[in-house]
Amino acid sequence: MREYEMMFIIKPDASEEAIADIKERLQGIIASFGGEFVEEVGGWGKRRMAYKIQDYQEGIYSLWNFKGEAETVAELDRVIKITDVLMRHIIVRTDEK
Repeated sequence: MREYEMMFIIKPDASEEAIADIKERLQGIIASFGGEFVEEVGGWGKRRMAYKIQDYQEGIYSLWNFKGEAETVAELDRVIKITDVLMRHIIVRTDEK
């Protein structure tokens, strides 16, 4: 398994329940593909963005570390793209030095 870092931005008007649900769903995807959720490095919380995304000037930032395979990343990418609550994301492999 390889190590990855994932950052995503949630819409600022999302309810606490919706935020918890999406985080649980993403952790479930990691686990179902044989991956391992390592830690939530830090929720930066609600931050002002440099430019508007989907007419939002703010977003709720979250940064995760996890271990998984390429299939895990592909499925996370697919699910995040079709989830309305998430505005942006990036997944980076961190085990290459």
